[in-house]
Amino acid sequence: MDNQQHKSKKNLENSFQTDKRSLSRSAIVGSILATIIVSTPLLYSLHESVPATKVWDTFLFTYTSGAWEEAQYAMWVYTSKFIPFLLLIIWFFTCRHWWYHAILVPIVMFAFQAVNSWNAEAGQLDEGTFVVLLPILVVVVPSIYLIRAKMFNKINDANKSLEELEEEFMIKPKTVWGKVKQYF
Repeated sequence: MDNQQHKSKKNLENSFQTDKRSLSRSAIVGSILATIIVSTPLLYSLHESVPATKVWDTFLFTYTSGAWEEAQYAMWVYTSKFIPFLLLIIWFFTCRHWWYHAILVPIVMFAFQAVNSWNAEAGQLDEGTFVVLLPILVVVVPSIYLIRAKMFNKINDANKSLEELEEEFMIKPKTVWGKVKQYF
């Protein structure tokens, strides 16, 4: 009996250590994400430090604005596409609701616009976005509707609350990589 109690105590100690490690890792990841989110106004205003000239020369690189006419304006365009994209990515990977797949639509839109902003044809910046979004919409919108229909069908058949049904439909990979692998 002493041996079994010793094993039980050892398993309990190991579970506490595992809980502390996962809590510590969760706190670190949460702190990093919170820092990124809180610093987005600063990141967005960084374009103001760029000179309003066609060529921006630093000790690391030289940037020529091309069709944008001014490097400051080009950086404003890039940050106005990148910051919402970054925030949507964070929201997508941290969202615990059943409808989080809907966030893919604005993510694809901002990704397309960010890539398109590098295009030398500045006048065609947001053209063709709907054509790129259409295949995503064709998959995401019916999927969300079907999940919603299943949920409300179960609500009518059972005495579960909406929160309990959201919990039932939630897909919870343990890691960020697991969440990424879920889509590919």
